[in-house]
Amino acid sequence: MVKTTEKKKWQQPGVVFQPQVYQSMQRGIKQLVQAIAPTLGPLPRIVASQRNSNSKPELFDDGATIARRIIQLRNREEDMGAMLLRHTLWSLHESAGDGTATAAVLFDNIFDHGVRYITAGGNAMRLRRALESGCQAITEELERQTIRLHGKHELARLAEAISFDPEMGKLMGEIFDIIGEYGRLEIRSGRSLALEREYIEGMYWDGGILSRAMIEDARLGRAQLENPAVLISDLAIQEPQDLLPLLEAALQADVKSLLLVASEVSERALSLVLAKPNRERIQVVAVKSPALHIDARRGALEDLAIITGGRAFHKAAGDTLNSVKAEDLGRARRAWADPYFFGVLGGRGNPKVIRQHIASLRQAFKNLSEADDRKRAQERLGKLIGGAAVLWVGASTPLGVELRKELAERTAEAMRGAIRDGVVPGGGVALLNCRKVIEEKLHTAVEPDERAAYNILRQALEVPARTLAYNAGTDPSTMMGQLALAEPGCGFDIVNQRVVNMAEAGIFDSAAVVKSAIFAAVHGAALALTVDVLIHRANPPESLQTG
Repeated sequence: MVKTTEKKKWQQPGVVFQPQVYQSMQRGIKQLVQAIAPTLGPLPRIVASQRNSNSKPELFDDGATIARRIIQLRNREEDMGAMLLRHTLWSLHESAGDGTATAAVLFDNIFDHGVRYITAGGNAMRLRRALESGCQAITEELERQTIRLHGKHELARLAEAISFDPEMGKLMGEIFDIIGEYGRLEIRSGRSLALEREYIEGMYWDGGILSRAMIEDARLGRAQLENPAVLISDLAIQEPQDLLPLLEAALQADVKSLLLVASEVSERALSLVLAKPNRERIQVVAVKSPALHIDARRGALEDLAIITGGRAFHKAAGDTLNSVKAEDLGRARRAWADPYFFGVLGGRGNPKVIRQHIASLRQAFKNLSEADDRKRAQERLGKLIGGAAVLWVGASTPLGVELRKELAERTAEAMRGAIRDGVVPGGGVALLNCRKVIEEKLHTAVEPDERAAYNILRQALEVPARTLAYNAGTDPSTMMGQLALAEPGCGFDIVNQRVVNMAEAGIFDSAAVVKSAIFAAVHGAALALTVDVLIHRANPPESLQTG
């Protein structure tokens, strides 16, 4: 624990002005960046983190996780700078899945040079506007460099460039070649030391079977239905008589098997459909309504209804099964359920309605900004148009499994963005290529603040490539000299220590990640440069720990 006097200092309110604001924020930002920068590149350094004196240290090579572990710096003013950058990086991680180390070194460089210019007499607001204008030009240039990848081999090379794990890259390339950008990919703890993948036919949801007595094949561990009708609901069915209208409507329509989706079915109600005479007339498999979040559940039921051509019964709308008709039931070629999931294959919904629904979800996905909302929309699209796969992640220790699962999740998110938005040359080359457009703006700029901003950006665009080289044990100046003499399209292969054509070598970065990283870094640093006053509130958390 820190000393009592330091605690008292933390508990006092206060107001801090320039030049102490810049100086303190700069020190705080620098501390966070120095912890993250070593993780950039295919040959990263390792960062160790220990929660307390009794726990084993955790080893990280992921900037987002490192940033998340740093929750407070001892100095209050420095802490504000570090937490501003931490928020920027974590927001980037949630939206793009990668690029946090690149954004961190860019943010640090832009802020450092911006502070020097402003303290020498520059105007912070005009500099900010010019930086943001330059960022727009960089983004447009990155768009011009973007290409699309096709086939599992190209996707595998991209996945390896993201994860720096050849085995994971190979499997990720194959998986995303099959499931596409929106396909469902579950990443689970493995059953061996290696990586394994499994493909699941059709569409499936969380929500297991409500009675193991409905599983006829104990060896398979699941119930299967051929040509089932589907009752879609989030209703709680308590009494056997609640099911009678449904069963009568199904029998009148000559239904031989029924998938019953409900939030709850009591033992009394289950006993009705499990009775042997009734099972001989109609086989019923009851499963739990998918998703815990109310919006996610509503969306899942809507998707299931559209896929199967049925009607969704909602408890919130006052729906009951008293008036259910045969035409309210969805239809499918096959359905299955196990203790954890249920799925349908060959839904008999109207193809035109399904296409319209997919189009509306695509548009909604593009317009969403919150990470959780985008994830739910992506999962819904995956069920409708993509395949489904499971990646089983193994390692020699439980900690190794968790770290590799986190790596797989980051790689998958970056892969989705790359398939959706294309790729750019890797190794920091895409940003180096953007120097030309910034130099053109510099030559036409008249205002001193604009010229300063473009000079700052021009220097910053070199920082990721230089950091990659430094982390790999290569002299950054020597590497930059070799690149200056190289042909267009060439970059430095950090692993093999030579200049190569990046496209031919298959060294790419996700365009979405690079654009998100430069946007987050420039806009975040530009905002930080306009902070003039820090205000401390009284009584922050008492459990302040030493860094």
